[in-house]
Amino acid sequence: MVTTEQVMQALRRVMDPELGRDIVSLGMVRDVQVEGDRVSLTVVLTTPACPLTERIEADIRATLQALPGVREVNLRMSAQVPAHARLQAIEGLTIKNILAVGSGKGGVGKSTVAANLAVALAGMGAVVGLMDADVYGPNIPEMLGVSRIPAPRDNKIIPAVAYGVRVMSLGFLLPPDQPVIWRGPMLHSAVRQFLTDVDWGWLDYLVVDLPPGTGDVAISLAQLVPVTGAVVVTTPQGVSLSDVGRAVRMFERLEVPVLGVVENMSGFVCPHCGKVTEIFGKDGGRRLAERMGVPFLGSVPLDPRVVEGGEKGRPIVIADPESPAARALRAIAQQVAARISVLHLREPAPSEVSSPG
Repeated sequence: MVTTEQVMQALRRVMDPELGRDIVSLGMVRDVQVEGDRVSLTVVLTTPACPLTERIEADIRATLQALPGVREVNLRMSAQVPAHARLQAIEGLTIKNILAVGSGKGGVGKSTVAANLAVALAGMGAVVGLMDADVYGPNIPEMLGVSRIPAPRDNKIIPAVAYGVRVMSLGFLLPPDQPVIWRGPMLHSAVRQFLTDVDWGWLDYLVVDLPPGTGDVAISLAQLVPVTGAVVVTTPQGVSLSDVGRAVRMFERLEVPVLGVVENMSGFVCPHCGKVTEIFGKDGGRRLAERMGVPFLGSVPLDPRVVEGGEKGRPIVIADPESPAARALRAIAQQVAARISVLHLREPAPSEVSSPG
């Protein structure tokens, strides 16, 4: 009969391709039991959005079934998102990772990408919040089809919930056409309140939709909390690329790791003939990522259904999940989750964070 030690030794040959280490040294293997010819175990991945879950599961089963005397493998796949080490030190903050989504200019679909990333991560099983920090154009409520938040409780603001995502926006607090004419101190205060006065509960990821440009809100966010990483959104055209390059450098100066570049509106696919028209150029986002030395996370095609979904409050990953744009956004969400997990391997090992229940 195979022993537990033999099982563990065999599993050291199973690698997490994204993290580049074996699943035993990563601490993913739990509750190994051997009963006759049956091996039972739990494998805890670093995110429910792991893009290679099926591959890892297949490798585990093949490895164990190759052991002499093993006829049955009872494998349970689970996930526990690791927390940013410095975020854990902030008293009262129950957010494991903060993900900033920014751009160097407006009109590139940054808020659309942020909303769909949040909904995609939630759909994969993560606990996600979406903070609309684009105070000058707080469109997230409209994009997610929510117009109000619940009544406060215990002196805390209660976020709205849409598609499994907890949502907070200045758009819930202002009349529709009222402009926000604020200087830096008020912007800083708003960001602080959205972080500390909102009852987010336990979150695996808080996605923060930043205003366009390189101004006060991004600086305030980085000063108030350690941001796990940033995603920068661009279109392929040259003017957008120049501005977005500045956003990449801004995050670097703020010591926020840039997880990668997303190229939005990368090409229009004719719904009738299937022909691709590169309205804004081609591969600009990929070239920008290469020039700036950051990862390229993927391209999202230009699709009228993305716009329609935003106006109707149904993000494309919900409204048309098998469309090319939705598939691209889900793949980008998986890439983002994987890169956050890789970042945690480079940190000093934090004490494990567990959420109640």
